[in-house]
Amino acid sequence: MNEQMTFKRYELKYMLTRRQKDALLRALEGRLRLDRYGHSTIRNIYFDTDTFRLVRRSIEKPLYKEKLRVRSYQQAGPQTPVFVELKKKFESVVYKRRLILPHRQAMDALENNLPLPIDSQIGREIAAFREFYGETLLPAMLLTYEREAYFPVDGADFRLTLDENVLWRMEEIDLGAFAYGNPVIGNDQVLLEIKTPGGIPLWMTHFLSENKIYQTSFSKYGTAYQQWLRGEDAMGGMKYAG
Repeated sequence: MNEQMTFKRYELKYMLTRRQKDALLRALEGRLRLDRYGHSTIRNIYFDTDTFRLVRRSIEKPLYKEKLRVRSYQQAGPQTPVFVELKKKFESVVYKRRLILPHRQAMDALENNLPLPIDSQIGREIAAFREFYGETLLPAMLLTYEREAYFPVDGADFRLTLDENVLWRMEEIDLGAFAYGNPVIGNDQVLLEIKTPGGIPLWMTHFLSENKIYQTSFSKYGTAYQQWLRGEDAMGGMKYAG
C-alpha cells in the first residue's frame, strides 16, 4: 500500500447559502457527477508546533505557506487507508503531495517522530518538512465535515466540492472517532471549493455571476484556530456518526 499522488492547481473558495447550493446542484445536472467517495464524512488531523506556528503563519496570508495533515474519508480502523498530505501554497497555486498508508502505521510514525514506512520522493519531502519543524510537530486539531465532490462527465480536469457541518475540536484527535465538535461555519452556510489547473467553465462563471456569489479567502483550520483563541470551545451539541 504505497500509492502516492501529486497535485498542482488553483483552489477557489465561495461561501454559499443552502438555497444557493440547491441552485448549483440543479445547474450541474448533466455536467458533473459525484466522485467515487460520494457523500462522505471527512476527518482531518492537522499537525502543528506547540506554538501553532503553521496556522499563525497561514492567517498572515504570506506568499508561501505549508501544512501537514492526515485525512480519512471514513471512520478509520487500524488498517484503513489514510492520506498523509503535505500541502503548499505559493502565489495562489496549491501544490499537494499525498501518500496512502494504513491508519495506525501513519499515525504511529508521525506521533512518535519516526520515519514514514515508505521510501519515495514524496516521503522524503514530508520527512524534510518534519525535520525542519522538529519534535514539536504534533496533532493539533481534528476537523471533520460532510463533503460532496463532483467531477465533469466529459473528463475535463475540473472538480468542485461542497462542505457542510464543518466541526473542530482539540480533544480525541483520532480518525477512528465519531465526528463532533465546535461549528466552524453557520447552519445555513456551505463552503464551495473549485479545484482547477486553469480556468473555470463558462457555465460555472455565469452561475456564480447570476447568483451574486463571490470568491472569498477562507481557511477551515485558520478559522477554527481563531475561534479557539477567542474561547469559543463550547463542545456542546450532538455527535454526528459518519
